[in-house]
Amino acid sequence: MSSVLASDFGGDIIEPGAAEYESARRSVLAIGSPAVVLRPKSVPDVREGVRFAAAAGLTLSVRGGGHSFAGFSTNDGGVVLDLSELAEVEVIDKTHHVVRIGGGATWGQVTAALTPYGLAISSGDTRSVGVGGLTLGGGMGWKVRKYGLAMDSLVAAEVVTASGEVVRADATENSELFWALRGGGGNFGVVTAFEFAAHPTTDVFHGKITFPASEAATVLQGWADYQRSAPEELSTITSFANPFTGGPAAPVEIHLVFDGDDALAAAAAIDPIRRLGTVLVDDVALKPYAEVLEDGMTPPPGIQLVTRSAFAGPDSTADLLRILVETGASGKSPVIVLRSLGGAVSRVPGDATAYAYRQATLMLATTTIGPAPAIEAARPALESLWARLAPHVAGAYSNFQTGATDDDVAAVYPAETYRRLAEVKRRYDPENLFAGNHNVRPE
Repeated sequence: MSSVLASDFGGDIIEPGAAEYESARRSVLAIGSPAVVLRPKSVPDVREGVRFAAAAGLTLSVRGGGHSFAGFSTNDGGVVLDLSELAEVEVIDKTHHVVRIGGGATWGQVTAALTPYGLAISSGDTRSVGVGGLTLGGGMGWKVRKYGLAMDSLVAAEVVTASGEVVRADATENSELFWALRGGGGNFGVVTAFEFAAHPTTDVFHGKITFPASEAATVLQGWADYQRSAPEELSTITSFANPFTGGPAAPVEIHLVFDGDDALAAAAAIDPIRRLGTVLVDDVALKPYAEVLEDGMTPPPGIQLVTRSAFAGPDSTADLLRILVETGASGKSPVIVLRSLGGAVSRVPGDATAYAYRQATLMLATTTIGPAPAIEAARPALESLWARLAPHVAGAYSNFQTGATDDDVAAVYPAETYRRLAEVKRRYDPENLFAGNHNVRPE
């Protein structure tokens, strides 16, 4: 296989038996046995890798940060295209703060590169998460209510299509592809570079405020009510019933960022949260934005994560929270996380991108963690929980979704969104080479 590629491929070719293969076959959340891992060092290398996989009829996985819950970053018997060498971050327009980022960069690399310029991009909350996967699926993070999803700051993308062609997608050139890339995942090609409009940033207030588990019902409802009127500078993530911090006795944790360095404005925004209940911990402090992102966790061998997500609006919040609080107190709860949305996310027209749930005010995610027998044992309770939640939630967020069945894909992409994505798919990937994702079929 290496002899077929060697003449035209300038990157690393890693096959079974090579010293690097054991690490190269692994992503953060999955272990595969690919026939070859290709690590391109240039866009022409990416073109050769794509053409090779297509000509050989092999499954192709594209790896950015490698954090896919569904295991899309590796495979068995196919080709893995590892973009980690394509990670340059460059400010290409200082007046308009346009930043060009290689398709294999992580958000930690981006924040480190932009800090000297006093710039930031609304992104995720983990340093090791890839720019590509997060952006193509949406991109929720600590600036989401003020600046929107990561993809809302995207102004252009350089894409290698299934035919090996390199195209630019933006608002005027290949505009339908540009629409599809923003929420449609990796269905349409390999994004070798992203161009974002960054924004000036200051230090931010960041930390967590925790409350007793016994006050979960009142704290959660008060938090959800407040999010609808809170300043857009305030973004929050709430978790509770964590089996690893006490299960039913685990505290309710509200993690937050106030995007600004004005202490009085921050206090005015955060104090209503402090008044929700009996504060156990309050470590909110001013810090550089780059320090807000956390290091990613790689599970120990044999440990699996099953994540499921959905969106909710204000009309269903009370019922949603009631069910979650009951579940959290049962002793059989998964990790439960709620993210506040609204603000800048909701001001983008619903059909402007392939991200379909603009008007949701909350995003719910549950995660079950453990070895395979524990996962199977927990499955009936998890299915029962989601059956109870079904009348009160809608859709799914692809970046927090382990499943990739037809039903899962239908949850991520409503019928009209899917139809439009399929039209783009037929044009740019008619043979469905890029199927390692929440797949939109070209037929």
